[in-house]
Amino acid sequence: MRLVFAGTPAVAVPSLTILAERFELAAVITRDDAPLGRKRVLTPSPVAEAAAALDLPVIKANRLGEDVTEQVERLRPDLGVIVAYGGLVREPLLSTPRLGWVNLHFSLLPRWRGAAPVQRAVMAGDAETGAAVFQLVPGLDAGDVFAQLRRPIPADATAGELLDALGDEGAELLADTVSAIADGTAVAVPQSGEPVLAPKLTIDDARLDLTRSVDEVYARLRGVTPEPGAWLLLDGERFKVHSARPTGGLSLPPGVVAEADGRIEVGTGTTPLELVTVQPAGKRAMAAADWWRGAGGSAVLS
Repeated sequence: MRLVFAGTPAVAVPSLTILAERFELAAVITRDDAPLGRKRVLTPSPVAEAAAALDLPVIKANRLGEDVTEQVERLRPDLGVIVAYGGLVREPLLSTPRLGWVNLHFSLLPRWRGAAPVQRAVMAGDAETGAAVFQLVPGLDAGDVFAQLRRPIPADATAGELLDALGDEGAELLADTVSAIADGTAVAVPQSGEPVLAPKLTIDDARLDLTRSVDEVYARLRGVTPEPGAWLLLDGERFKVHSARPTGGLSLPPGVVAEADGRIEVGTGTTPLELVTVQPAGKRAMAAADWWRGAGGSAVLS
């Protein structure tokens, strides 16, 4: 089985690694180097770095257009595999591999089709999430499913932590599915249920609404951690909340901050949220207690 692999972020690296161990990889497609950090240094994607370490040919492109299609045609792959590449596979590239493309997607399809399935599941307060390997079709994450796994969402898990776990578990599921396709035993079944969309998160999605219940606020915070990162406004500037947890402490109006037994708490629509690690505008991340001392014991967040 000769494969082409498309992926970009760290969550796709376990899949690339296990596929490289078990199959022939003709090439790896990933997005162009991106500017990172304060100095905006052009940096290869995690998949590009992993492919280089495995001595695999790399095709860098932000769009899977005509040029990429021509390169893939010359490789004559049996199957295309995509994991969080960050772009759509359209015709004629969709039909270029002999067996088409399969996609490892981090949700229980058809719930949460789209770019941010785990994040949206956490934000919505879902009890479980998972991963699915399906046949890629022109419709968004709409193809028949070969295999899936399920896992509960722990009450304190962030989207980043869940994605790390699903990246590892899903890689095994993906490799087993490719093996089944190779030996002709794979069976895909149509998706069943009402589709729910999971659009890419924006910075506005990451703003916490403290008039909501503490459970809703905490779910959103975990869903947008680590990216794009939860935030509030303090004196008109963005105030990042890196970690927090519900607490049964003080009775506070939404947004009002106070100290209780060494805990820094902020009011929500119900019970308070304890701030653990925060980052005021223009400063480094710090313990909430350190920020509170510097704030002079008075602040309102919105």
